[in-house]
Amino acid sequence: MARDAPSIDAFGEGGFRLSTGRHEGSLLILGDTARPWAPASLAKVTLDSLAEVLAAGPREVEFLLLGVGPTNALPPKDLRQALQRAGIGLEFMDTPAAARIYNVLTAEGRRLAAALIAI
Repeated sequence: MARDAPSIDAFGEGGFRLSTGRHEGSLLILGDTARPWAPASLAKVTLDSLAEVLAAGPREVEFLLLGVGPTNALPPKDLRQALQRAGIGLEFMDTPAAARIYNVLTAEGRRLAAALIAI
């Protein structure tokens, strides 16, 4: 894993089981830290909810892996544009796919942030 990034061991039932323990609700992983993340749906994801990712910038975050919920959907244009302006890529997919690919990407040493809406 990149740095000491937590691994995602399981997901569902409204939360995630990480190598660091169970987290209820949506989750933001930035570097080696996982913390609760407020958005419970894609409609609730705002620039404010991604402020930490944007502040980290491209030196720390190559791209944001966004788990958008139970089914894939296009994030709002303002979010996509703000990430692009900040020099941070965006990969979005349903949360199950994002949770599965997160461990692979961190094992490859990718500098990513993961914002995952709980299902």
